[in-house]
Amino acid sequence: MSLTPASATIAVLTPDWPAPAHVRAAFTLRTGGVSAPPFDSLNVGAHVGDRQEAVAENRQRIRAQLRLPAEPWWVEQVHGTGVLELPGQTPHATADAVFTRRAGQVCVVQVADCLPVLFAARDGSAVAATHAGWRGLAAGVLEATVARLALHPRELIAWLGPAIGSAHFEVGDEVRAAFVAQERGAAAAFAGNARGRWQCDLAALARRRLAGLGVPAVLGGSWCTYAARSRFFSYRRDGRCGRMAALIWLER
Repeated sequence: MSLTPASATIAVLTPDWPAPAHVRAAFTLRTGGVSAPPFDSLNVGAHVGDRQEAVAENRQRIRAQLRLPAEPWWVEQVHGTGVLELPGQTPHATADAVFTRRAGQVCVVQVADCLPVLFAARDGSAVAATHAGWRGLAAGVLEATVARLALHPRELIAWLGPAIGSAHFEVGDEVRAAFVAQERGAAAAFAGNARGRWQCDLAALARRRLAGLGVPAVLGGSWCTYAARSRFFSYRRDGRCGRMAALIWLER
């Protein structure tokens, strides 16, 4: 299979938030790349079975169109609470959140239903990207990220990117129990269904966690990856599929 022309335009979402001008952020959609089905077409995941040359070309297109100052740090995500500060020791580290206080370092997390959360300091001194599926949320990945940023929560802005919506995210009792055991009010993010299971609202859970931390400005969180097949990859919907990228960096 030949790669499509490098002039193809990739599709991205840009956070609508009151971050300083030198804070740059983007969320890639699934179009504008070179990957073949079921990874069509802008897959950034090197671990999902896609051709490595296609992934490399897709990542290069992202870097070129967004004019990234450096290659993003593509960490191995494990649904945990590990937080990596950039620059790190190796670009192949295991972490579920990445942050930096240095211009020119690009933080990135990959998602295909899990919730990406981007953070920016109001004064533009630091940024972070966090991968928050239900396991990471329950384990405290947002709390770990805010702790490592070492800023007063009032000085942070958070943006919730596309994730699976509550209408399509059915979970069992164990998922609900993991949150309710920590905070009884988390029950509001779960609605029972006719199958005796629960529809889980990831964005609502993230907002509760961020409110508990004292982060007052939380934006985004209105896109459902499962519902919008033409725009987003969704692991719950498709199983074998690509990954999208949530990126944030400080311009030099």
